[in-house]
Amino acid sequence: MKVLIGTTNPAKLKMFQEALSGYDAELVSLTDLGITDEPTETGANPGENAAIKAAFYGKYADYVIGNDAGLYFDALALDDPRQPGLHIRTPNGKRLDDEEMIEYYCDLVHSLGGKVMAYYLDGFAVKTPQGVTSFQKSKVHARQSAFWMVDQPVNKRRPGWPLDSISMEFDETSFLEEGVELKPSLTGKARKAWIHFLVDALGLAPLEEK
Repeated sequence: MKVLIGTTNPAKLKMFQEALSGYDAELVSLTDLGITDEPTETGANPGENAAIKAAFYGKYADYVIGNDAGLYFDALALDDPRQPGLHIRTPNGKRLDDEEMIEYYCDLVHSLGGKVMAYYLDGFAVKTPQGVTSFQKSKVHARQSAFWMVDQPVNKRRPGWPLDSISMEFDETSFLEEGVELKPSLTGKARKAWIHFLVDALGLAPLEEK
């Protein structure tokens, strides 16, 4: 089965390729098909935006995966205008390239003390000939994958995911300090839930069953 991933981000494409490597799916990106059109993302959350993307790119393929994410800092109220939310790459209305993103978020984190607890809230959607279905992580699941964002690069640049360069893993002590209850079983379920959603929604079969 050929599945269009509604993104031009090479890091996202690789993520989906790795996640679905054991299934009968040939994944292609917008770049592979020369698609430059983009939908207007008017959703109130990542799940709704993912569904908008999946439906929009359904014009080009029978099977499509849409994905969107919001970035949240625990140090900021949800309605704080500095909260990235759904506008990770367009925090001030202007689309930032990778280096501009690193600079912007380094400055923002510096203004918040140099290190903040952050987490991504991810949404996924699948379009098939039967329609569009979507899935979104809960905030509880998202916070189980929390991390530190800092004001100086600590990792190598990763094209497509520039903020990885200013992100550090959250250890168990950090979770306790921030008042987050770490449940390994819940963390594992959170990592697997979106993959199970994609497999079920697309009706993918494991490669050994071909």
